[in-house]
Amino acid sequence: MISIKVPPLGESIVEATVSRWLKQEGEAVAQGDTLVELETDKITVEVPAFKAGVLVRQLRKEGDVVEVDEELGQLDETATAAAQPSQAAAAQPAPSAPAAAPRAAPAPAQPAAQTAESQKTAPAARRLAAEENVNIASVQGSARGGVVTKEDVMRAASAPAAGATQTQATPPSQPPVPSASRTPSTPRPAWGNGDGTRETREKMTTRRRRIAEHLLESQQSTAHLTTFNEVDMSAVMALRERMKAKVEKEHGVKLTFMPFFARAAIMALKDHPTVNAQIEGDSILYKHYVNLGIAVASDQGLVVPVIKDAERKGMLEFSRELTEIAQRSRAGKLTMDDLTGGTFTITNGGVFGSLVSTPILNYPQVGILGLHKIQERPVAIDGKVEIRPMMYIALSYDHRLVEGQTAVLFLVRIKELMEDPAAMLID
Repeated sequence: MISIKVPPLGESIVEATVSRWLKQEGEAVAQGDTLVELETDKITVEVPAFKAGVLVRQLRKEGDVVEVDEELGQLDETATAAAQPSQAAAAQPAPSAPAAAPRAAPAPAQPAAQTAESQKTAPAARRLAAEENVNIASVQGSARGGVVTKEDVMRAASAPAAGATQTQATPPSQPPVPSASRTPSTPRPAWGNGDGTRETREKMTTRRRRIAEHLLESQQSTAHLTTFNEVDMSAVMALRERMKAKVEKEHGVKLTFMPFFARAAIMALKDHPTVNAQIEGDSILYKHYVNLGIAVASDQGLVVPVIKDAERKGMLEFSRELTEIAQRSRAGKLTMDDLTGGTFTITNGGVFGSLVSTPILNYPQVGILGLHKIQERPVAIDGKVEIRPMMYIALSYDHRLVEGQTAVLFLVRIKELMEDPAAMLID
């Protein structure tokens, strides 16, 4: 009997949540097959079968919190050969019992079950589907990559097509509802599960709990302060408009604003190295490199993948690496190395429409740059009022190390570089 245990999860990570079992008890597995997925605060970890066999026991359920080296289940490598005939027998009726032939009818349901297992779904969506008796395989995912979210399951549960489920939910002894109550004028819940439930309780995932703890630690462990400035985006937008088609055609890279801000931030960090430093006890650790974290929103929550040695990369190389790491992030394929070692972070709330915000430090870093929505506003230019595309930028910093003057000058430097992007070619 082989014990299936929680593998090492990475630096400083000691627990995870059982996200979903991909193999069920009694199911034969091949060597290398993924048995179960574990969700940590940073990444999703796949636990493979190191040998072929049959999964004989699941010791932890989906949603359980487990620790490193804790036993998840058991695999019987000697049961592989014996499992195959029994499965074949279950799929075919005995020749001497023709009356039992109809019992083979459920067999076509097997591909549907496999489809549901292979379908990308969020853990919360699977739990809700089980509670609402919704066939998860029939739900169309609305998130990136076709991932089925909790909201998709809610819509499926409240849709008219779910009449069978609604009928089962009505006790046999309950009298039929008068037809007058079924008129379109009947108010329906504005949100929720579609059954009138006013509140729903859901256990926090390990990732969400760790994110909450990390943010609280940042607020409590730093002298947190934010300063603001604004950038006229006219010059960068004009440059990008001239170059984006050529860059995409010749290099296969979509030119966004992030590489410009990344280059400006790197140059500003060279001028103000304390913003890229770190407090360790009673010492200051200055870092003569920039491992730039870029906050990325995914269905599993906010993650901050890190582009290592960003100061050595040109804009095209940076754009290509940023695109790749963002895709891996949204697909849940980030490694621990992708998420560690950052020295400074950029977060862009503008993609969601945020006009201004105060980003929270990615502790133990001492600086984070917040970008916001580009909005046309009237500004005074040479004594005249002109309409310009403006963006508010924010720097949250740890005042224990970064002086207010340094923070202000840091943002001024970024403003200068973004309003004169040609200056970024001179380093």
